[in-house]
Amino acid sequence: MKNDAYWIGKAIRLATQNIIKGGGPFACIIVKDGEILARGVNKVVSMHDPTAHAEIQAIRNACKNLKSHQLDECVIYASCEPCPMCFGAIYWARPKRVVFAATKEQAAVAGFDDAMIYKAIADGKGNIPLNHLVLPNANDPFDKWIIKHDKDVY
Repeated sequence: MKNDAYWIGKAIRLATQNIIKGGGPFACIIVKDGEILARGVNKVVSMHDPTAHAEIQAIRNACKNLKSHQLDECVIYASCEPCPMCFGAIYWARPKRVVFAATKEQAAVAGFDDAMIYKAIADGKGNIPLNHLVLPNANDPFDKWIIKHDKDVY
């Protein structure tokens, strides 16, 4: 059985290759039953998509391959500690575990600093105004969901 160092080494090499191809220095592979199920690299700039992080790309590919919105029994190997957005996606995908190489502090030194996001989460406020508009029908979608009998719970 291949160990974590083997898989994380593959993620690091993929991240390095992505830089050569013009992408960001991040990559992710998802492994299930000792085989690579999916890969993802940072394509934020090339796709003009701020959500095109390596982990998000890999999760989308893995879920498509599994035909599921869950990554049960999968291990995510990321070349760097997941940012808050990626952590949220990972949390919802529910893999068995996550292994990462570089830390968020190492990423910050290279110019990828998520400190303001972590601070906004901790403080409950950030530099982008978040306004709650109270409306009488705001709960309508949830009311419909609650009574729906043929829903896929996630």
